[in-house]
Amino acid sequence: MPITKSAEKALRQNITRRKNNLKRKETYKAAIKEIKKALASKDAEKAKSLISKAFQALDKAAKIGVIKKNKSSRLKSRLTKRLSRKS
Repeated sequence: MPITKSAEKALRQNITRRKNNLKRKETYKAAIKEIKKALASKDAEKAKSLISKAFQALDKAAKIGVIKKNKSSRLKSRLTKRLSRKS
């Protein structure tokens, strides 16, 4: 447990930031899962409509620093490639 006041504050900040980071991570992972599920059920139109939501979630996660910029780019590229193969 923290002893000094500044350490207590740092702990509070850490807890809040972790909660926010996990929320962002869950958001982009859920968006990717929805697209994969739509592609698995051969519903390319639904996947196309969901891709902008996934891109937005990935960009926000990269901007804030939850994931790195290149990981965001890689995931977007792979999703786009999968989508173009199915449609």
